[in-house]
Amino acid sequence: MAHSSAQADKQSMQIPVVLATVLLVMVLLYLGRVFFITLISAILLAFLLEPIVNFGIRFRIPRGASSFLACTFMLGILYLMGLGLWTQVVGLWEDLPTYSKRVTELVDAAAQQLEGLEKTAQELLVPKRLREAQPQPQPEPPKSASKKRRIQPATPDQPPPIQEVRIRQDDSQLVAVIYSHLSDFYDAALMASFVPFLVYFLLSWRDHFRRSVLQIIATDSKRENIQRAWDGIANVARAYLVGNFLLGLVLAAASAVFFWFVKLPYWQVVGPLSGFLSLIPYLGMPLAVIPPFVAALPVYSGLSAYLIIGATTALFHLIALNLLYPKLVGARVHLNPLVVTVALMLWYLLWGGAGLILAIPITAGLKAAFENIPSLRGIGRILGD
Repeated sequence: MAHSSAQADKQSMQIPVVLATVLLVMVLLYLGRVFFITLISAILLAFLLEPIVNFGIRFRIPRGASSFLACTFMLGILYLMGLGLWTQVVGLWEDLPTYSKRVTELVDAAAQQLEGLEKTAQELLVPKRLREAQPQPQPEPPKSASKKRRIQPATPDQPPPIQEVRIRQDDSQLVAVIYSHLSDFYDAALMASFVPFLVYFLLSWRDHFRRSVLQIIATDSKRENIQRAWDGIANVARAYLVGNFLLGLVLAAASAVFFWFVKLPYWQVVGPLSGFLSLIPYLGMPLAVIPPFVAALPVYSGLSAYLIIGATTALFHLIALNLLYPKLVGARVHLNPLVVTVALMLWYLLWGGAGLILAIPITAGLKAAFENIPSLRGIGRILGD
């Protein structure tokens, strides 16, 4: 009896410790979000490039040299993509007056339609006798009379004239807002510059890190569990990234062909941008429609064209989400919808837009780790489907 009561007291003491630990981890993840986003992005890229490194090792290339070649290959692809994007941005900058003129025309047309709707609603809702009974604006007095009234001195019964007060925004507030945005951009760019170096060191020093971590663990059984957990995380992360990349390529190709067929300008950029934006969880479909709508502004003015473009883009998104995603990604991730929704909410609150992108691979990696550790397999089953 005493033993059971002591065990119950011990379990009751563990609950506050666990809650405090979870709260501390959440605070650290929020405060160090830029660091953790950079580190996790580098780890995911390292998992993605690991097969290329292993392919080079098969040809007796040292791990360091093979890792350097893999990182160079990644940077070369990013450079070519950035070069193509830059050429399209230059053309878009030259056509910017056309876009601004078109936006102005659309705003004016929308304002006229709103005025017409307001007038129609007033005629329908307000009876005719009430509209006729509305006071008419008084005509302005002649200039001579107004001059005479200004010449006359103000009587004591009249209230003093109200002075006009203009509020001017303080320049320091504007400078502070601009500085905060530039500071955030500078921090993000600075941390992004570390990603290639982190990827290289994670690839070239992988065996050393793994041996060092496994030597800390005392028993062989625990070492085997950690090894299986690490391999499970790598396999899930690699499958998720490769599956999403292939799915994005399919969507980008289909969207680019359709946008070329309907003669949208800059379809070479709009197609891939719309295709990869469609992969963002929960926000993919509305985000994927924005680039083609913007590109169609100087070309189409009728509503039917925008409806066709929007409906086709949404159809591509639904086909990819319901038919291709379960085969390319869902077969390896195995997360239930409730866990995915909660994970997206949690990581968005912690890391914003980057949290939406990293939520599923992080949660899938944790699930893979929990499933390979005997004491945590219950949590892995809760996360699974």
